[in-house]
Amino acid sequence: MTADPSLPDKLPGRTATGARKASAKSARTRAREFALQALYQHLVGRNDAPSIDQFTRDLAGFHKADTGHYDALLHGCIQEAAEQDALIVPLLDRKMAEISPIEHAVMWIGVWEFRHAPDVPWRVVINECVELAKEFGGTDGHKYVNGVLNGLAPTLRSTEVEADRASGKARP
Repeated sequence: MTADPSLPDKLPGRTATGARKASAKSARTRAREFALQALYQHLVGRNDAPSIDQFTRDLAGFHKADTGHYDALLHGCIQEAAEQDALIVPLLDRKMAEISPIEHAVMWIGVWEFRHAPDVPWRVVINECVELAKEFGGTDGHKYVNGVLNGLAPTLRSTEVEADRASGKARP
């Protein structure tokens, strides 16, 4: 779907369709996008991390990404795939094999950040993953990702979620 250039942006930094403009994306957001593409290659093509990494670093725009965060996501998600899937599967309403590889990879990114990136607030993790799913996934895939990650947040970020609930910032 292409944006109608005659329509004004609804929000600064957004296209007419609501997607973030490339110029408005942070280095971390870009790192997540490249990690998502790399994890997709792993899930679909069963490519190994070093080959994926070499290919991804040659993609246009990679130099604008937070390479440290990209490295951590790519290698961390692949190394911890079984543990991450074990956390995700109980929240699914279908078999993991029926989940789109894009949504699967996005959920891996969310779980990894919940577990290993305490500097990223839990709500930001969910928002960034929902945005990834909107941009790269299926029509309603972002809703599924949102539901799963919201279900995991109280377990993986209990202190942070409880603090937000106590202050009225989190959903019950």
